This record gives sequence, C-alpha cells and structure tokens, in this order.
Amino acid sequence: MNFHIEYEQEDDGRWLAEIPEIPGVLTYGATANEAMAKAEVLALRALAERIETKESLPMPINIDFIIA
Repeated sequence: MNFHIEYEQEDDGRWLAEIPEIPGVLTYGATANEAMAKAEVLALRALAERIETKESLPMPINIDFIIA
C-alpha cells in the first residue's frame, strides 16, 4: 500500500503534515522535516495497532512526500 505525506506551512509558521489514507494521522512541527517525521511515526504506530488488533493484515508499505 502506498501512503502520501502532504505538508504545508501554516500562517503562524508551523508546518502541518498528514497522511490522508490513514484517518487521524495529522501532525505539526517547527520545520517541514519535523512534521513529516512525526506523521511517519504516527502512521507506523497506527498501522501496527491495526495489525495487533487484527483490523488488517501486515502489508508492504511505501511513503511518498508531497508538498501541498
């Protein structure tokens, strides 16, 4: 499964990053890299929880970065 991290800078200077394919994966950071790293970590945690609770099966994943 392929995931895309969409990121953009907010008016207040913070960076927002989200993975639309995984509901709830939305993070902020002081830099674009920080926000994207947090989104990737949160996505992996969400996927691991789904596998642990048998909501989904393990799958190969690919994460791309897209500027919004």
